[in-house]
Amino acid sequence: MKKRVFLLLLPALLSADTLKSLLDYATINNTMVASKHLTQKAKNLELESTKSAYYPTIDIGGSYTNRNQKTASTPGDIYTGYASVSIDLYDGGKKSHLINQNKALLNSAVLDTKSYQKELQLSIVQDFYAIKSLEASLDALKEKQVQLQAELSRIKKFYEVGTTTQDEVDKLQAAYSNNIYAIDTNKYQILSLKKLFSIKIGKNVSDFEKSHILVPRNIQKELNDTIRAMKQNADALLHLSKSTNSAYKPQVTLSDTYSMYNYEREDATHYSEMNNQNKLYLSVSMRLYDNGSTQKQKESLLVQKKSLEKQIEQQEQIQNINIELALSKIETTKAQIRSAKSSLDSATGAYETISEKYRVGTIDNVAYLDALSVKTDAKAQYKTALNNLEVAYASYYYYTNKNIQEFTK
Repeated sequence: MKKRVFLLLLPALLSADTLKSLLDYATINNTMVASKHLTQKAKNLELESTKSAYYPTIDIGGSYTNRNQKTASTPGDIYTGYASVSIDLYDGGKKSHLINQNKALLNSAVLDTKSYQKELQLSIVQDFYAIKSLEASLDALKEKQVQLQAELSRIKKFYEVGTTTQDEVDKLQAAYSNNIYAIDTNKYQILSLKKLFSIKIGKNVSDFEKSHILVPRNIQKELNDTIRAMKQNADALLHLSKSTNSAYKPQVTLSDTYSMYNYEREDATHYSEMNNQNKLYLSVSMRLYDNGSTQKQKESLLVQKKSLEKQIEQQEQIQNINIELALSKIETTKAQIRSAKSSLDSATGAYETISEKYRVGTIDNVAYLDALSVKTDAKAQYKTALNNLEVAYASYYYYTNKNIQEFTK
C-alpha cells in the first residue's frame, strides 16, 4: 500500500523545484540576463573592432565614363580600376587608449551582468519564501476550516434538538464563511505571486521542495559588482580623455594605390591599350591650434570621471551600511522566531483549554472563535518568521557580494 501511494505521488515530487534549481535556471534563462549577455557581446565586438584599426585597410574600386562627343584630348569611353592599401603609422596613441577604453567598458558590462544576476537571486529568494509564508497561512486557514466545519456540524445537531439557539449557529456559520473568503483570497495571492515569479525564473513553476539558506559563517565582504562596474566606467572615461591628447600629436599615414586605365573610341592622342600607375602616398599632419576645444573636451571627461568617483564613494558607504543592517536583521529575526514560538505554544495551549470548556458549555462560542483565530494566526506567524530568517541570510550574502545559490541547499 505504501509503495502504491509513493508511486502516485512520484510525478508531483519530480515536478517540484528546489530553491537552488530555480536560482541556477534563472541565472541562465531569465530574459533580462539574456539581454545583459547580448550587451556584453556587443561590447566585445566594439573592442575587436577597435583592435582591427591597427591593421592595414585594403580598398578596391573602378569606374566607367561614356562621353557622347569625344574631343581630341578626351576619349569616348574610359575604364578605370584601382586597389589601395593604407596604414596609420602613428596616431599619437589614440588607438591604444580607445582599446583600453573599450576593454574597461566590456569589463563594466560583464560586472553589470553579474550584479543583475545577484540582484535577481535575492529577488527570487524573497518571492520564494513569500510564497512559502502564504502557503503556511493557507495551511493554517485550512486547518481552521476543518475545525470550524466540525464545530458547525456539532452545533447544528444541538440546534435541531433544541439545546442551543439560532444565534450560536449563525456566529459559527459567519466564522466559517469568512474563513472560506480568507482561503480564496490567500489562494489568489499565491497564484498571482507564482505567475510573476515564473517570469523571473524563465519557466512556469508550481510546487516547491523544502529548501534552506546556509547560516553565514566567516564570510568576507567583497566590493559589490555594481561599484566595480562603476569603477570600470570611470577608467573608460580616463582612457577616453587621454585619447584626446593625440589631436596635438603628429598623424602619419602611408598608402599605396595601383590604378589601371583603358580608353575606347579614342583618337590619335588616345590608345585603347591598358595603362597603369602606382602611387605611394605619405601623409603627415598635426593640429597647431583649435582655441582650446580639445583641452576643454578632455577637462569635461575628467570632470565626469570625478563625478562618478563621488557616486562610487557613496555606494561603498551604502554597501557597508547594508551589511550592518543585514546582520542586525538576522539577529532581530531570530528573536522574532523565539517570540513567535512562545506565542504559538501559548495559543495552542489556550485553544485546547478553551475548546474543552466550550464543548462542555461553560463558555460561549465567542471565546472559542477568538482562541481558534489566535492559534491560527500564531501558527502562520511562526512559519513566516522562519521564512524571514532564510531571506535575512540571503540578504547578507547579497550585500557581501556572494552568489546566493552557492549557499543554498
